[in-house]
Amino acid sequence: MRSASEPKKQRKEKVVYPKLLRELTKLNEELHFFTVINDNISEGAPFSVKDNLCVKGFESRAGSKILKGYLPQFNATPVERMIAKGFGFLGKTTMDEFGFGSFGVNTDIVARNPFDEKCVAGGSSSGAAVATAVMKNHIAIAESTGGSISNPASFCGVVGFTPTYGLISRYGLIDYANSLDKIGIMARESNQIRETFDIIKGKDGYDSTCVDKKLTALKKKKIVVIDQLTNGVSEEIKSTFQVLLARLENQGYAIEHVSFDFIDKAIPAYYIISMAEASTNLAKYDGYKYGMQYGDFTKKYNEFFTNARENFGTEAKRRIVLGTFVRGASVKDKYYTKALKVRTALTNKLSSLMKDAFILSPTMPITAPKIEEARKLSPLQTYAMDSLTIPPNLSGFPHVSFPYAYIKGMPVGAQLITSHFNDYALLDFVSEWEKSFEYQFKHNL
Repeated sequence: MRSASEPKKQRKEKVVYPKLLRELTKLNEELHFFTVINDNISEGAPFSVKDNLCVKGFESRAGSKILKGYLPQFNATPVERMIAKGFGFLGKTTMDEFGFGSFGVNTDIVARNPFDEKCVAGGSSSGAAVATAVMKNHIAIAESTGGSISNPASFCGVVGFTPTYGLISRYGLIDYANSLDKIGIMARESNQIRETFDIIKGKDGYDSTCVDKKLTALKKKKIVVIDQLTNGVSEEIKSTFQVLLARLENQGYAIEHVSFDFIDKAIPAYYIISMAEASTNLAKYDGYKYGMQYGDFTKKYNEFFTNARENFGTEAKRRIVLGTFVRGASVKDKYYTKALKVRTALTNKLSSLMKDAFILSPTMPITAPKIEEARKLSPLQTYAMDSLTIPPNLSGFPHVSFPYAYIKGMPVGAQLITSHFNDYALLDFVSEWEKSFEYQFKHNL
């Protein structure tokens, strides 16, 4: 039986699961967006779960070989709350290993863009975005650390919502960086996100960082554009973004361009903090209690430990090494402590800009590149792609990416940011936008 709290769009059409599963399995062979499909689903509006959220009895390996075969004995809190409301668990979606990546290529299963299978789907919630883009009546539960929801949502032409840090419980999340990880939602329309958000948010006794705070929907009639952010985007995206600003101005919004001279410090601060936390979190995967189990306990510890951690991918190893370095006693104040101070300064500055305004920017500086092109980028080039999504994630501000244009058939997203706990204002904004803009989808399962 379907819950009365299901999104309206989902209640309009009955989900015929045998047909959907056949079509989904076939398409998944081409686009590789599910790691596991639940063939036993029979009722309830379908929702998928990013592979770093635990689902009881289903392999949950966060895109990493080191967790191959891990079957959780419990559901993550957001998953438990969705199932309790009558939603049907459809499967686990692909992702960059432990969330480390911007293009979804740092894993053994690379999701492909539904608009062009030669292109990336974005990262790290790549599979969640593809699943949303190919199914009409579907909700994706995803997660963002530095842009892992906004990024793939933009590349795949769906709505990606990242709430204020702490509003949705992280219990059951295979974590990347505890002070940055946020559970969020992807859908084709804002009303689906709103109703799902109301189900999964709220205080949880299993997560001490989860808060139960009254949210606001304060509409802002001014939009701030930070020039340093838009300066680095491609000419094609810059041109379409100017058209978007003109359109919003015609709708009554005041557009204000501002200079933010140290916004560029967000990227190094983010990567120092996130790598430090990631290296700590990944230390437990030593092959004894956590991580791939070899069973040969006759080996000496160093040999066993080395063999077990060989299963980390290249990017995971890079972040373990760099994160361990910046936490070192001799350099901690030079890097890690300074990064924390930069985060505080950025948060204060962005808060002041959003007292009476939203902040708007393109979500990504480029359209989705070809998979082979993304693989050729250096780590620094890849990290630079997060310049637009990192500031709100670093400071825990709620933000939403929504499609606003198409360039040569590929979707382009804009990212709207607001102050802490003003989450509903973002969904109201996108809801208004959807009245005059038609989203396009290549697949409609």
